[in-house]
Amino acid sequence: MSYDFDPELAPFAARMPPLDYADPAGARAALRAVMARQPAYRPLSRVVVEDRTVPVPGGPGVTVRLYRPPARRGPRPALVFPHWGGFLTGDLETSRTAATRIADLVGAVVVSPDYRLAPEHPFPAGFEDCAAALEWTAAHADELGVDPARIGVGGFSAGGGLAAALALRSRDRGGPPVCFLYLLFPQLDDRLATGSARAFVDTPMLDRGNLVLSWQHYLGGGEPSPYAAPARAAELRGLPPAFVGVCEFDPLRDEGIAFAQRLVGAGVRAELVRYPGTFHASVGLAHAAVSRRMTADQIEALRRGLGA
Repeated sequence: MSYDFDPELAPFAARMPPLDYADPAGARAALRAVMARQPAYRPLSRVVVEDRTVPVPGGPGVTVRLYRPPARRGPRPALVFPHWGGFLTGDLETSRTAATRIADLVGAVVVSPDYRLAPEHPFPAGFEDCAAALEWTAAHADELGVDPARIGVGGFSAGGGLAAALALRSRDRGGPPVCFLYLLFPQLDDRLATGSARAFVDTPMLDRGNLVLSWQHYLGGGEPSPYAAPARAAELRGLPPAFVGVCEFDPLRDEGIAFAQRLVGAGVRAELVRYPGTFHASVGLAHAAVSRRMTADQIEALRRGLGA
């Protein structure tokens, strides 16, 4: 199938094949290589990076990486920011560039959990690690210089799916309160029944075949729940204000659009942006004007949503 990619992205599309989720170890190595080639973000002010170990009920504990901007008058917002990688790849280094940029330009403390990966640890292991990171952030708000009323959750791809699930869990269980939800090309629906999930079988970085494998690994044969696949939530009323960004030629496009539309229908203030000519994770091609626009939209949305 041919795609009308943005002219600045098109030359790279053929050189960015999907990771092979049939080989989790190989896919992890491939993602590490991809991220190592990304240009580092150079912050305008000093961002302090620190790792902490957070207890997880019934689990071994999870390492979280804190990105702390310079102290300012009064408490700062925070963003719990799970990394991307189809629930089975990625680590603390995966989100370093994005997290540093957010801490620097938004002025938020970013909390990035190194959650357990499938298939070795299927749902709910990784999700419980992220939930523990959110609860720890709220419980340690004073120590972190964070305003507990301005804690948001967000993520790209699988990280977006985990962020949406955290917002659902906080709503259902009475906290910690989440003030904003930021989702960029989020992975939300294991049913893969949307038009884009059916049509995009050969798209760069992510295609239908790898989506099938991703969900198989993550669910581990268990019964899907809204905390695993947030698109399955029967009710979205009561979720925080949200920003949802989707890529035009991405199997995940239509589930992101549908989720944003459902949020609006449930009375949630939500913004939806579709980036033309883009493919899954093409924001990593930072030279392109459309990628710069995606990043600028992210920073502006987080500033507004977190009251920064």
